[in-house]
Formats: sequence, structure tokens, C-alpha cells
Amino acid sequence: MERRCWWCLLALSCLLQTFSAHSDFYTSIGHMTDLLYTEKDLVTSLKDYITAEENKLKQVKLWAEKMDVLSATAVQDPEGFLGHPVNAFKLMKRLNTEWGDLESLVLKDTTDGFISNLTLQRKHFPTDEDQTGAAKALLRLQDTYRLETNIISTGDLPDPEHQRANGNLKYFEFQLIKQRKAQAEEAQKEGKGRTKRQTSDASKKKMRFREPVPERKMYEMLCRGEGIKLTPRRQSRLFCRYYNNHSHPKYLLSPVKQEDEWDRPYIVRYHDIISHSEIEKVKELAKPRLRRATVHDPLTGKLTTAQYRVSKRTVAGNVCVFVSLFGIVDGYISNINDLTIPFCFALQVANYGVGGQYEPHFDFGRKDEPDAFKELGTGNRVATWLFYMSDVAAGGATVFPDVGAVVWPKKGTAVFWYNLFPSGEGDYSTRHAACPVLVGNKWVSNKWIHERGQEFRRPCGLNETAR
Repeated sequence: MERRCWWCLLALSCLLQTFSAHSDFYTSIGHMTDLLYTEKDLVTSLKDYITAEENKLKQVKLWAEKMDVLSATAVQDPEGFLGHPVNAFKLMKRLNTEWGDLESLVLKDTTDGFISNLTLQRKHFPTDEDQTGAAKALLRLQDTYRLETNIISTGDLPDPEHQRANGNLKYFEFQLIKQRKAQAEEAQKEGKGRTKRQTSDASKKKMRFREPVPERKMYEMLCRGEGIKLTPRRQSRLFCRYYNNHSHPKYLLSPVKQEDEWDRPYIVRYHDIISHSEIEKVKELAKPRLRRATVHDPLTGKLTTAQYRVSKRTVAGNVCVFVSLFGIVDGYISNINDLTIPFCFALQVANYGVGGQYEPHFDFGRKDEPDAFKELGTGNRVATWLFYMSDVAAGGATVFPDVGAVVWPKKGTAVFWYNLFPSGEGDYSTRHAACPVLVGNKWVSNKWIHERGQEFRRPCGLNETAR
């Protein structure tokens, strides 16, 4: 009996979450798909209303044509027409009964079904905030990907690897070379007669052009595919391999496909790590639980929504119900990377909306926020594991502005990186962001691995050589 009541409470909880989640439509493409079915239902209802109105007008038209012919004949000789007793009776009948029936037909309201359906559906319509959010998303896409207004209005959205991206990169390189040349000439003119110390100062001034590009500019460049490229020497150190985690029994006969994405910080991708059926199951069960993603407000200490994080995600605890159904997360991470995963904890499933993005941020708690995970009692976030559960037609990359790394979404793959060094210090080069989704629908799920439970594990796992 207790078990049955537990399931009843769980079902009721899920039902309430389903209804409460449908707000901020623009922040989740997954929830916006429901609006298409709502609109389709309204169109069907509208067509039924039009058919009813057409049938009513058809009857009125037939009556009008009949009476037009009859009255035209009667008024030619009124007395002679009414001299026939049947005509006199029919006149009385028409005026007493039939014209009344026609009045009822004309006054009949055929809108009831359509209006009642529309009124009911309007409760689930997007709000002014959704419309404003979608408009801001278009502006964000235009700014980030440097799109002309007519390109957006015609719907001819390009791929981030389009020719303009290459042209922008060449333009940037040209301006950089031009700046270097001008500063070199200036330093040469001012360098005459200087002391050794002055020459050293001039050299420092000459190097100013190598100062880092502002983060926002770098973030947008990376999103457009205009980022920093690895040198041939660094590129030669990245490999693809079949990985069995030091002959782990689970992967000895069936190793996983591992690809190095970046060297510092070490970012690795695992291919074919989650199946289509598993992805669809996660999406099916997560969708009714999606809520607007929040961020931690350092001033108030509370969670709040923000324009720099436009997506919907599940609340961590709710996902526990279905993660255990097929154990995709705990088994993969624990077996592949020798990390302890607390059962059913902190899995996040996110779906990005119109222009959905998450601007540069850290996954770990910094020294200026020592109590970031105090309530959880789990310690800091050691590492991040990110599943890509959909392909994205354009945009939506995961970028690391400080180092210039770009990881493009690919359905069925997962990427992994460490947020902390073995000493426990945070790796600030892991600051990352999710680029705006230009075209397509982006589904991801991630799990953060915390310090608690890793005390007796092999230090750093796959990352020990990369560090």
C-alpha cells in the first residue's frame, strides 16, 4: 500500500511539473514544438467554423433566390395572385413561420466551438515576454554571426563555416599585420638614442598588440569559426584511439572511441557513447520537467534567470527517476575515467531555445565563493561530462575563449574535461560557453563530478599526462 501511494505521489508531482514548466517558451525549442500542435488544432477548429458559416450562407442564399422569384411574380398582379386561396395561405405561413425560421438561422452563432477552443488554448499561448525574448534572440544571432537583416528575414541562414567566416578571418589577420607594422615603425623612430632600459620598455610597448582579444569578441569569433588554430606541432599531439582505460574488463573487448579535441586544457570526445534510443528516452522523460535555466546571483546568493543563459533544463533531483532505467551516466563515467559517481545525482538535461546560449562561465567554485557547494556537501566540481543529444545545423558550439578551443555538437558523443588540477586549484583555462543556436535544436545533458568520493581514486585519470 505504501509503495502504491509513493508512485501516486510521484505521478502527481510529475503532472504538476508538466503544467508549471510551460512558460518562457522561447528558451526551449523542445517546448516550442508543442505550440505547433496547438496551432494545428486551432486551424482545424477554424476550418470547421468556416464550413459551418458557408453552409448557413448557402441556405440563406437559396431562400433569397426562391423568394426573389416568388415576389417578382406576385407583385405583377397582387390581387390576382392572392385570389388563389393556396397563395394566400402560403403568404400567411411564410410571414408567420418561415421568415421566423430564417431569422433564427441568420442569428445562429456558429462560433461557439471555435471561440471556446481558442479561449482554452490561449491559456497556453506565449506571452509578451516570449515575443520580446525571441526578438532579442534574433538580434543576438545577428550580432554574434554578423548576419545582414535581409538574410534573417528571408530565412537563408548560413552555416558557421560559410565563406563570410573565412573572409572575416582574413580581414582580422590583415588588420593585425597592419597594426604590427605601424607599431614597429613607431618603435623604430622612437628607439634612436634610448638606453638599454628604454629599449626594453619600448619592446614591451611593441608587444601590446599581443594582448588578449576581449573575451566577448573572442567568444563571438569562436562561435563563427574564426578562432585560434592549433600550431602543427600541437596538432600532431592530438590523436584518435580505441580506449580501454588500462584494460578495464568492461572495455577490454569493446573499447570506446576516444578523440583528443584540445591539449591545454585537455578536452577529449567519446564517439558513439550514447544510443539514439537512450537519447529519445531521456528527452521523452525530461521534456515535461524542463524549467527555465537559472544562474547563481553573487549579490543575493539566490538562483535567478538571466539573459546570458537562454535554455531550459531539468531540476537535478527529478531526473533520478529515469537515469537508473539504463544507467548511461554512472557506468560510462566511472568505468572510463575512474571517477566515483554518487548514485543519481546532479544530472542536467538542457534544451536551448531561439538563439539559445550560455555565455562564458566556470563550472567550478572559485576562491572568492568558498561556499558555492556547501549545502550539497560534495566539495568542488572536479570534472565535467557533457553529452550531445542532437546535431545542430548551425551554431551551438561549446567554446573556451581563454584558449580558443571549439567543440562542435555531434549527436551520440560526449566530451570530458577536468576543472581542477590535482592540487585542487581551479583551472581557469576551462572557462567555457555555449554559442547561440543559429539553426536547429540543441539538446545536451551533463554531469558534474565533485570532490567527494574521489579521495581514493587514481589521481586525474586520463588527464594526468595532459596536465
